Amino acid sequence: MMKWTLFTPELFYVAMAAVFFVGSLQRRVDSRRLYRWAVALAGVGLVVSVACTRLEGFLFFDSYKVDLFSQFFKVLIALGTFFVILVCSELHGIDPRKHAEFYFLLAVCTLAMMMLVSAVELLTIYIALELSSYSLYLMVPMRHRADRYVESGIKYFMVGATASAMMIFGLSYLFGMTHTTYVAEMVRVLPGLLHQPAAVVGLVLTLAGFFFKQALFPFHIWAPDVYQGAANQVTTYIATASKMAAAAMVIRFVGLTTGQSEALIQLLVVLSVLSMTFGNLVAIIQKDIKRLLAYSSIAHAGYMLIGILCMTQRGYASAVYYAMAYLIMNFACFMVVIKVADDGHNLQIKELAGLHKRSPLLAMTLMLALFGLAGIPPTLGFTGKFLVFAAALEKGYLLLVIIGMINATISLYYYLIVIKAAYLLEPVREYPPVRVDTWTRILSIVLVIAMIYVGIFPDRFVALSEAAVAVLP
Repeated sequence: MMKWTLFTPELFYVAMAAVFFVGSLQRRVDSRRLYRWAVALAGVGLVVSVACTRLEGFLFFDSYKVDLFSQFFKVLIALGTFFVILVCSELHGIDPRKHAEFYFLLAVCTLAMMMLVSAVELLTIYIALELSSYSLYLMVPMRHRADRYVESGIKYFMVGATASAMMIFGLSYLFGMTHTTYVAEMVRVLPGLLHQPAAVVGLVLTLAGFFFKQALFPFHIWAPDVYQGAANQVTTYIATASKMAAAAMVIRFVGLTTGQSEALIQLLVVLSVLSMTFGNLVAIIQKDIKRLLAYSSIAHAGYMLIGILCMTQRGYASAVYYAMAYLIMNFACFMVVIKVADDGHNLQIKELAGLHKRSPLLAMTLMLALFGLAGIPPTLGFTGKFLVFAAALEKGYLLLVIIGMINATISLYYYLIVIKAAYLLEPVREYPPVRVDTWTRILSIVLVIAMIYVGIFPDRFVALSEAAVAVLP
């Protein structure tokens, strides 16, 4: 097998980006044609990513590793991108003159995140992370008539630049301590150096860059404003696909310690508790549904970290499953937001009043997704939390699990507020009807089936997650 075939998914997204780059140079481009091209290319990209799942090997002087772990996350990233593009049929939130640029940046960001999850050399990781970040920095201010939301784009860039500086500082510490930039060699050397403060500080600063992408406390301050300020489709992409790459890299870097640093474990426990508690408590008072989902994402980053900080195969596998579940549930919520606010405005919770009459299918999709995020059986969100908590109990983190369960109970309150609005509240004024096309109906049905099926029959997906983390060094 020729080596370049290992790079097939990435090469496809390079070609996809080139198509939309050429489109952006045209004086007049039909938005409908661009959308059809985007859906077709994203669909093929997903098929290519799935077809390449079993490939294994190294590229670029062993700085790029293709294995089941990286390929599994590439499938999740491609799936997230495909989902987002599917709901871009009415791109009212983006300036019509910038639709081609929007799809171009989407393809570039997807390419960068795919490179990130395969990168096993420090500088390659940093460059891939920066490429994905700068694509997002450009997409956030692309909102049509975004004057009042420019601040969110600036805040995103400034906080991201700070996290990037902390990360490169941490990488320099790791290189100074281990005398290598290769992750495979670092795994052999770093555990023996963790008694030295410089090694732990270097690892924590490096993780800061990925915690920023995950919106983990205290690197979360950008999330509510960016979620609210970006166009609905851009927010959906940030909340779903970009979180997959961050989860993969946190797992890879925490795994470097092989559980040898008690100080790092204690720090991760504290960050997990603060993230869960802060996210859930502040979400209670939100009126804007995108801000509510932003604080929800902060809490879910804490839940996911519970599995990762166990530093066991079962813990990593539970985090991978949780990431997959979060992608599906969160996208389902944002799909409903996009369809109800089809003119691109920020949706208030009260605007969901009477949704069960305006669109019963979207109301049911939203209800199941929110129950999943709250961890109610038989959804895949319940199974994800169960696996994460079980892995933590196996390591003896009983108090952490209790705190996690209390937080899950708190989260149920504000998710029920949204469900109450959709099913029990009568609208105070006449809202326009929700237009649901055939593709949205099909997508809603697929998401509903996935949220139930993967929750009730998780064995195959758990086995796949375990096989993915088994290849980690």
